[in-house]
Amino acid sequence: MATLSSYVTGSWHVPDDEGAPLHDAVTGEEVVRISSAGVDFGAALQYGRRVGGPAIREMTFHQRAALLKALASYLRERREELYALSLRTGATRGDSRFDVDGGIGVLFSYSSKGRREMPNDTVYLDGPAEQIGKGGSFAARHLCTPLRGVAVQINAFNFPVWGPLEKLAPAFIAGMPSLVKPAGQTAYVTARLVEMIVESGLLPEGSLQLVCGSAGDLFEHLTEQDLVAFTGSASTAQKLRTHPVVAARSVRFNAEADSLNCSILGPDVTPGDREFDLFVEQLVTEMTVKAGQKCTAIRRAFVPRALLGDVAEATAARLAAITVGNPADPAVGMGALASLGQREEVRRALKALTAAGSPVFGDPDHVDVVGADAERGAFISPVLLRVDEADRAEPHEVEAFGPVSTLMPYTSAEQVIELAARGQGSLAGSVVTGDAAFARQVVLGTAPWHGRLLVLDAEAAKESTGHGSPLPMLVHGGPGRAGGGEEMGGVRGILHHMNRTAVQGSPDMLSAITGRWVAGAARTETEVHPFRKHLEDLRIGDTVVAGPRRVDLEDIEHFAEFTGDTFYAHMDEEAARANPFFDGRVAHGYLIVSLAAGLFVDPDPGPVLANYGLENLRFLTPVYPGDELTVTLTAKGVDPREGAEYGEVRWDADVTKQDGSSVAKYDVLTLVARRER
Repeated sequence: MATLSSYVTGSWHVPDDEGAPLHDAVTGEEVVRISSAGVDFGAALQYGRRVGGPAIREMTFHQRAALLKALASYLRERREELYALSLRTGATRGDSRFDVDGGIGVLFSYSSKGRREMPNDTVYLDGPAEQIGKGGSFAARHLCTPLRGVAVQINAFNFPVWGPLEKLAPAFIAGMPSLVKPAGQTAYVTARLVEMIVESGLLPEGSLQLVCGSAGDLFEHLTEQDLVAFTGSASTAQKLRTHPVVAARSVRFNAEADSLNCSILGPDVTPGDREFDLFVEQLVTEMTVKAGQKCTAIRRAFVPRALLGDVAEATAARLAAITVGNPADPAVGMGALASLGQREEVRRALKALTAAGSPVFGDPDHVDVVGADAERGAFISPVLLRVDEADRAEPHEVEAFGPVSTLMPYTSAEQVIELAARGQGSLAGSVVTGDAAFARQVVLGTAPWHGRLLVLDAEAAKESTGHGSPLPMLVHGGPGRAGGGEEMGGVRGILHHMNRTAVQGSPDMLSAITGRWVAGAARTETEVHPFRKHLEDLRIGDTVVAGPRRVDLEDIEHFAEFTGDTFYAHMDEEAARANPFFDGRVAHGYLIVSLAAGLFVDPDPGPVLANYGLENLRFLTPVYPGDELTVTLTAKGVDPREGAEYGEVRWDADVTKQDGSSVAKYDVLTLVARRER
C-alpha cells in the first residue's frame, strides 16, 4: 500500500517507515498510509524562511493577488478530482462543494482583497499619519511588514481543502510562506491538493510545504517570527498554546476550536411562519452537512418553551427524510463520519448528553444505510435530543462532533442570553426572528461570547449563506472555548501575518520611508502641471497651488438655484446668524469643493483619465461672501495598477482662505495613464 509523501525543502519526501493506515470512511478499506518519519522539521522551517519568504516578499501585494487568482482558476478546473477523492472521507457531493468550492472561493476573495484594498507595494500603512510635534516637524505612522518566518498550519480533518486554503490565502498576500500539517484521517485529500498546487508551478518555490503525519519536533524549531494557525479541539489548542517554545518566544498562535454553537428561535415566531420553517431547515442542514462534522454546526437549539414540542416534531420529520449511506449515490443526503474512531467519539459524547435528555429522533447505535455496510463504514444516524431543563450542565459542556443537536426551552430573552453564554465562547450563533427589538437584545447580549452572529428572517433568507458558513470577508473565530482567535476577516486576516510598527520621524523622512506623502513634508512645484505628468513621472510631493478665487454672494445664490440646495444657512441671513456656528450666510460645502476643482484642474486631454472619488472630506471653517479661496493639491500616493495601462494617484487637497485657515481638507482619487509603450 502506498504511503503519503511530504513536500519539504523543495522536494517530495518518502517516509522512512511503513506508516499507519488511513481507511475509507465508507467501506473501511485501507486507502493509504501516513507517516512523517525522516522529515527534518528544522530544515523545512529554515527553507521556508530563506527561500519561500524572500521570493514572496519580492512581489507587491497586487502581484501576489494575481498569483492567487491564477491558482484559484487552476484548481477550479481540476476540482472534480478532489470531489471524487473526498467521497472516501464520507463526504457527499454537496459536502465537497462546501469544502472544495469554499476553499477555492477564499482564494478568489483574497485575490480581490489584495488588489482592491491593499496598495501595489510591499508595505501596508495602518491608519493616517499622527502629528506629534506642535510645529509640524515630528510625526509618526504605523506600518505593517510581513513576519520573517513561516505560517505553520495545524488543520482539522473535516475540511481537507478549505482548511489549508483559507489559511494560505491571507498568509501569501501578507508575504509569508506556509507549512501545512493536515489531520491524519483525510490527509490524502490535502496531499493531492498540494500536489496540484506544486504541479501548477504558479507559486514561488518554498512558499508552500506539506507534512503528512505527526508534527514531530516541529514546535521545537519555531521562532518569534513564525506563526501557528490551529484548527481542532479546544484541548489540543490548549496543549499547543502552552508549548514551552511557543510560550518562551511569544510565537503568534491563533486557535479556532470546536464550540457549542447555538441557534435561537424568537418568541414572535409561531408554526406556519416562514421563520419557523427557516429555523427547522437550518437546524437539519447544520446537523447533516458533513455529517455534522463542522466546527460551526448548531449543537444547542433554544426555542420558546411553548414551541418545544412543535419544533421537535417538525425537525424529526425533516430528519426522517434524510437518506444516510454511500455518498457516491446522488440520493444520499448524509454520508459517513470521517473514521470509525470518530464514530466512537460521538457515541461516547452522546452517552453523556442522554443523561440530561432523551432522543426525539435517531438511534446512535443503529442506522439504515444505502449502498454500504453500516458497521464497516463510519455511519451514524442523525440524533436530535430534547432536554426539558435547560439549566442542566451537559448540553453546555459536552460536544458530540457529528450529526447531533439538542433542543432546549427558554422563557425570556434574559434567560436565553445566559444560556447561550454557558457555552463559554462560540464560533457562530444565529437568531431566527422577525422581531427587531428581540434581535437587538439577544445580539448585544450574546456578542461577547460569539465570533459571528446571523440574524435570520424571511427577508435575509433570500440571500443568506447560512448559520455555519464562514466567509472570507468576515472574521472566523470566537472567544473562550472557541479558541480566542480570528481567521480571515478580509484585510484583518492579512494583517495577522504582519507586524505593526510605529515609526517616528520628520514628515520628510516618513514620506521617504513609507512612499506616502505626509503633511509637513516638502512639496515640489514645477512649471509642468502635475496633471500633465504620466504615472511614471509623478512623484509624491508633486504640487500645484491655484488661486485665489473670490466667493461672492452671487456665487452662493446661483449654486443654490442651480442645485436646489436652499438650506437656510446659505439663503437666510437672519437664520444663519442665529446658528451658533455661523456669523451670516455661508457658501455651500460642495460649492467650495467645486470651485477648488476649477482651480486645480488642467482642462486639456492628458494622462489624467478620471476622478473616481473623494475621501476624508471635512469642512473646517465657514466661507462667507467676499472670502478668497486658494487650493494646494499634492500627490500623496502613486500606485500602479498591476497589468493595467494606468494607476491610482491619491492627492492631498487643502483649501484655504485669505487668512491661511483651512476651509476644507480631503483626498482626491484619480486614475492616471502610463506612457505609451
